[in-house]
Amino acid sequence: MKRISVLPVLIMLSGLVLFTSCKKDKAKNTTMYTISATMTGAQESPAVVTNGTGTVTGTYDASTNTLTYNVTWSNLSGNATIAHFHGPAAAGTNASVVVPFTFAAGATSASGTATLTDAQETDFLNGLWYANVHTAAHGGGEIRGQVTAMLQ
Repeated sequence: MKRISVLPVLIMLSGLVLFTSCKKDKAKNTTMYTISATMTGAQESPAVVTNGTGTVTGTYDASTNTLTYNVTWSNLSGNATIAHFHGPAAAGTNASVVVPFTFAAGATSASGTATLTDAQETDFLNGLWYANVHTAAHGGGEIRGQVTAMLQ
């Protein structure tokens, strides 16, 4: 009579359980967020005196790590030269660029999408990203706004 060993089957099942329990649980992250920010010169670090203002709107899909954004600005001292999201940084502190915006010369808006890493997602959802718009007169940034993400 042929004996079947249970040990190899138990080892395979244990490995399968261990493997599946270590995967990132995206099912619990299937939430959509609405993002927003209001940009002013007072929020720049250091603060800038300007009539410029701007807004950030969009969504963040945590199940796919996809950020979709729309950024608008007006009344700047001149045309926007560059604009982007920075992080991680609390309000009043500066950080490196994490997502640059693409826009045409003379434009007053930018929109796009970006896929965030897990570390970027953590910083973003904890309010540690800001958007800012630079001009020739204010190379460090003319307007800035801290981005918030609210569950939909």
